[in-house]
Amino acid sequence: MSEEGEGAAALPEWACRLLADYERHLVAERDLTPHTVRAYLGDVSSLLDHADRCGLGAPEELDLRTLRSWLARLQSTGRSRSTLARRATAARVFTAWLARTGRTSTDAGSALGSPRPHRTLPAVLRADEARALVESAVAGAAERGAVGRRDAAVLELLYATGVRVGELVGLDLDDVDRDRRVLRVLGKGRKERTVPFGRPAELALDRWLVQGRPELARPDSGPALFLGARGARIDPRAVRTLVHAAIAAVPGAPDLGPHGLRHSAATHLLEGGADLRSVQELLGHSSLATTQRYTHVTTDRLRRAYRQAHPRA
Repeated sequence: MSEEGEGAAALPEWACRLLADYERHLVAERDLTPHTVRAYLGDVSSLLDHADRCGLGAPEELDLRTLRSWLARLQSTGRSRSTLARRATAARVFTAWLARTGRTSTDAGSALGSPRPHRTLPAVLRADEARALVESAVAGAAERGAVGRRDAAVLELLYATGVRVGELVGLDLDDVDRDRRVLRVLGKGRKERTVPFGRPAELALDRWLVQGRPELARPDSGPALFLGARGARIDPRAVRTLVHAAIAAVPGAPDLGPHGLRHSAATHLLEGGADLRSVQELLGHSSLATTQRYTHVTTDRLRRAYRQAHPRA
């Protein structure tokens, strides 16, 4: 549950019933991931708690004024613009469901605006820093044994494919087509996509599968592609830890986690001439606008290079 869900345990009966129905809708009808369901329920719990504090006693009484006052209260507690925008989206999705299922006669959230979040450029590695990162991991893999080979393969795949950390840890052995050098990835919204990887990632993956994974595997390891030190499917937190540690060893590199490698992969693809639609498909973005922010990163880099190098900049 989100940090705004405080008071959810004390929700009135009508709100609890409504929240339970909404949860069934999110799980059974929309087939959302548990993480997404928790986020939606946390936001809606906060909204219903606010509505109860305002004296509302039924979903039909939920109006635009109540929605706006809820967002205003959140803003007064110091929530960021991006957080408020997400809350507004959650409210609109919820009120649309209320109207569509006949629980309200009108969709109160249809006129609810969202604060425009500040657009910040993601930090990325330079190409030479990314090369140093993976080459260092590969060079030291044998010395560190099975875990070193695993870490090298993880870093190579994250940078080669730009997959999310959750997608990486969810990979099974049969999700890797080693002949075609592609991964079958289950992304957000349970959408499946095929992502290619290069020869260096293939070699690191082969070393892990042949010389590393058998050492960590246990009878109950299952089909997980990457294993933790105790033989279970590797945890996302372990991947974040190893990525931060590996990048910290690269001189001058910014402190990045797995998502930073995803940003770096996208940026380097675009800088290398890949078209925006192809990068969108590789990353699994539902909207091209999400992918377009990487063009701002490359443009910003070009501008800095111009200022540094051109005599009349």
